Amino acid sequence: MRARSRAADGHKRAAIAALLRAEDDLAAADVGDEDPSRVWFFQRASLAPETARTLWTLGDCDGALREFNNSVLTRKAGTFSRTHAVALGCMGTVQARKGNVEAACHTWAQALDAMEGVQSGRAREAAVNVRRVLSSFRSRGISVAAEIGERAGAVLERGA
Repeated sequence: MRARSRAADGHKRAAIAALLRAEDDLAAADVGDEDPSRVWFFQRASLAPETARTLWTLGDCDGALREFNNSVLTRKAGTFSRTHAVALGCMGTVQARKGNVEAACHTWAQALDAMEGVQSGRAREAAVNVRRVLSSFRSRGISVAAEIGERAGAVLERGA
């Protein structure tokens, strides 16, 4: 069991190093430069949410928020609505965990808007997570939190 855990940790560290190396390579590139060959399959909009999730997993909420924001700003929301919605859902969760419930609700509202017409397990999971996270804020009487919780419920009812 310990050997498997150490192997998983090694794979996790290697994945993190690869993501951060790719992010550094892209950040160093100038407009018009070709992407480095080892990251040919990534564009900044695709790399940002993966980097954000990695940073979030490592406990770097500020870095995760920065990268989720990069994803939201660079992704073509109309073309990649599912991924856009999921990134916004994650971003809202990080904001809520940092104690900024109103910002989280604003972000989740955008995520729920982006889920319109999307049929996806990941989008559904994001809506379920919105309701789960908001459950801890119900007793605080934050009206926007109740509204977003209801909207997430409606998304789940129509089958995101």
